[in-house]
Amino acid sequence: MTIAAFSTQLRQAEPEVVVHQYVAAAASSSSSSSSQSSNTKSVSASSPERLPNDARERNAMYSNELTRSMSGIESTVRNDWSKEEIAEIFSLPFHELMYRSATVHRMYWNPAEVQQCTLLSIKTGGCTEDCSYCSQSTRHKTFVKPTPTMKVQAVLEAAARAKEAGSTRFCMGAAWREMGNKKGAFRHILEMVSGVNSMGLEVCCTLGMLNATQAKQLKEAGLTAYNHNLDTSPEHYPKVISTRSYEDRLETIANVRDAGISVCCGGILGLGEEESDRVGLLHVLATLPEHPESVPINALVSVKGTPLGDREEGDIDEVDAFDMARMIATARIVMPRTMVRLSAGRLSFSEAEQYLMFQAGANSIFNGDKLLTTDNPNIDEDTALFEKFGLHGKPAHQGPLVAPLEKEGKIFVTKVLAGAAVNSESAFA
Repeated sequence: MTIAAFSTQLRQAEPEVVVHQYVAAAASSSSSSSSQSSNTKSVSASSPERLPNDARERNAMYSNELTRSMSGIESTVRNDWSKEEIAEIFSLPFHELMYRSATVHRMYWNPAEVQQCTLLSIKTGGCTEDCSYCSQSTRHKTFVKPTPTMKVQAVLEAAARAKEAGSTRFCMGAAWREMGNKKGAFRHILEMVSGVNSMGLEVCCTLGMLNATQAKQLKEAGLTAYNHNLDTSPEHYPKVISTRSYEDRLETIANVRDAGISVCCGGILGLGEEESDRVGLLHVLATLPEHPESVPINALVSVKGTPLGDREEGDIDEVDAFDMARMIATARIVMPRTMVRLSAGRLSFSEAEQYLMFQAGANSIFNGDKLLTTDNPNIDEDTALFEKFGLHGKPAHQGPLVAPLEKEGKIFVTKVLAGAAVNSESAFA
């Protein structure tokens, strides 16, 4: 059902349900004693500058919001996107796509605030999977040599250095297919999670497949988010990986979500996919029961010794800045309240190209000179980049800043209000 049809249906249901249109003011996190004021609550000038840090709590504040519009662009948070709708957005002329995504970004976020994450490989190499892009698989002969799991203290020391360098989220990755029955290793990881959390950092892990019990234990230890990428579309996926099904990945994502952990889930460009596969990946993400808290968009960093790293020149088109910006922009439009992370491959793009990606809607990065086994810009370079672009980092354990245009009353919002008789029209202030 289209938004227009949904709006018409709601109006036909009056007076039980009405559509209320108003000029937005910043949203308040305070509760209201009356049903009507709870449904219509909006942010006053004296309200906090930041929204709740928990994505579910944040989204619940806007649960009765139907659309936002500004400068001729309308946006909505929805989970019923069709592939055709996403393909139409993805295929827009580049200048139009960039305008739309930048406008949507400013309707929901402060574009100057960017989350900074550091990723550490706590167990490198020796993975039994056959992912055709991965340097850590035992099936590929690469420069990566298997190493044992890092000691808890060494990980905590690395986290402390990351915090000192400005990171607010510390991510730990282990080259495993799944946690399985690795009880000793899992116990150490729970200690790592608890220790990093106690430093005031947000904590993320990527450990392969998890069952529901393991997800709950990680949540209890203080895990903020869990990364488990889908990589590509369901159709292209079997050409990239055969040792783990797409359904396996979706099951882990469901276990993480059900445990109350934020989901970090995205994909990789440059796996030999078609544009339809990029649309297909975004369609899966945008139609999950809840949009991921963050969606990392990676450009393949090919490694010699892997099937994709050993491809013949010209077999697969290289990923350029326009490919990345188009993917980021489309993700921003179809998942407007999701953080979109500019991830692996950033080192291959110029400062101007990275600026294009931030303008497309990226508001999170990995910093530090390594992403598991591949190179990444160092902290000093990113600090200089942020200063040049006028960006600043998002603090740990604090929600995002309220969008400045929301606080300034420049966004037109349509809300659905149950059991309240209110005016359905208002003009801009």
